[in-house]
Amino acid sequence: MLWTLGSGTVADVRDALMAERELAYTTVLTLLDRLAGKGAVRRKKRGRSYVYRPALSRAAALEAALHRLADDFFQGSRDRLAAYLQGSSTSAERDSQRTPDAATMDSALL
Repeated sequence: MLWTLGSGTVADVRDALMAERELAYTTVLTLLDRLAGKGAVRRKKRGRSYVYRPALSRAAALEAALHRLADDFFQGSRDRLAAYLQGSSTSAERDSQRTPDAATMDSALL
């Protein structure tokens, strides 16, 4: 949402998200603070509130997400990820990719 807005306060982001789903102010605040802590967004104090802006371009964020997805579920292979998305992997590969072990799931969810 911040890529669309360019920058905004918690209230700005919440207002923009309200068209899709209702979220509490504190939920949006917590998410933006966590993203700031991870370096995904930057924030600057303006008056009594912070103004948030993306730290990464949309393309850079997509690249990082695809890299992590390939690493966590496809042994680092983008070709295997692409094959899976295109539905051309074998059924045995699809079954093993759909049911990763617990350690993989834990690391992917963090």
